[in-house]
Amino acid sequence: MTTLALNNVRPYGEDVTNILIDVADGVIDAVGENPFDDADEVVDCGSNVLLPGLVDMHVHLREPGREDTETIATGSDAAAKGGFTAVFTMANTSPVIDQPFLAEAVWAKGQEYGKCDVYPVGSISQGLKGEQLTEIGLMSRSGVRMFSDDGKCVNDPQLMRRAIEYAKAHDVVLAQHAEDHRMTEGSVAHEGEQAARLGLRGWPRVAEESIVARDAIMTRDYGGRYHLCHASTEGTVELLRFAKNQGIDVTAEVTPHHLMLTDEKLATYDGLFRVNPPLREARDAEALKQALLDGTVDVVATDHAPHGSEDKCVEFEHAKPGMLGLETSLAVVHRIFVEPGDADWRFVAKVMSERPAEILRLEDQGRPIAVGEPANLVLVDPQSPWTAYGEQMASKASNTPYEGIEFSARVVGTWLRGTQTYDAKKA
Repeated sequence: MTTLALNNVRPYGEDVTNILIDVADGVIDAVGENPFDDADEVVDCGSNVLLPGLVDMHVHLREPGREDTETIATGSDAAAKGGFTAVFTMANTSPVIDQPFLAEAVWAKGQEYGKCDVYPVGSISQGLKGEQLTEIGLMSRSGVRMFSDDGKCVNDPQLMRRAIEYAKAHDVVLAQHAEDHRMTEGSVAHEGEQAARLGLRGWPRVAEESIVARDAIMTRDYGGRYHLCHASTEGTVELLRFAKNQGIDVTAEVTPHHLMLTDEKLATYDGLFRVNPPLREARDAEALKQALLDGTVDVVATDHAPHGSEDKCVEFEHAKPGMLGLETSLAVVHRIFVEPGDADWRFVAKVMSERPAEILRLEDQGRPIAVGEPANLVLVDPQSPWTAYGEQMASKASNTPYEGIEFSARVVGTWLRGTQTYDAKKA
């Protein structure tokens, strides 16, 4: 097969048109009013929505080290099912991704499997110990575009300063997990009325916000490109707004679960809802929603974190933090923003594809749906009700916080450079 026609499709949810893809070259060959019925393969898309393939700046695929909970292959399957054509997998594996050959191995495995471009994130500090910098220069020459100690904060201000300076020199992104560990020791839930009622150790907003403020000032003074992982508080939004108004090169992500869920979910002590940073209050979720709408927060990133049942079906304070996100994120964003009419599909494409690709300078992702552009695409049926069940996920794990929740938008097809990586009809 050399040509593929996606007929009767609505790019960005707008007017119906037809798309012809050159599969051999992996690019869009033509866009037109008349159906391309003479293509080698013809797909009637039923007037469904076509978006550029989604890009996730923040996932955990657990390989190497915890292949019992996720692998690059199963994570790629989950990504394709969720509409993603590129993901960035964090460095907190075992061993930690702090050497060029480890990063190269992650990339090679993803390319060999071929369902999704899996970009390795290098650690900022060696072994995530927060003591010595990783060889940022060597790793950047191996293709690493972003560095993060995610799971741990770079608490040492002097180490963070040096990291910012090195990252600037090599033009890579530093992604910070903002958490002053001295303020969160033993904490498992947002510090507020709900935690007090449940007898859970509280995690204050200031533990995040103090690091955000410090790092913004450092980025102002020493330059570079700074990215904030999983923003979770109203105060963080205000700090980001201040930083951007000052012209500081700061970007930020918000997770679907911090937009949709609050600490009210903790009432059952279900370990599925333990996450880092913790689920906050309704006012935080609303502030994050508005910040995404006005551009103060740049992107949605899943922080996809698979865990086995033995790590979740335990007392809440002993549950490992993290939630699945790849297969539900588009549906969550649709429910929060598109269904109530607060945003359109162009907005979804911006925060889930175009902006993350721009931040990470991916030349072949997050591109317009136009002739000559890469055929990295996702087809979405906005009126196809489905219910989230962990056991039905493509991920190796099942720890979804949306168990039993019905959504209306469903991914029905994903294409990576013109090759279909997910087909709901065959799933």
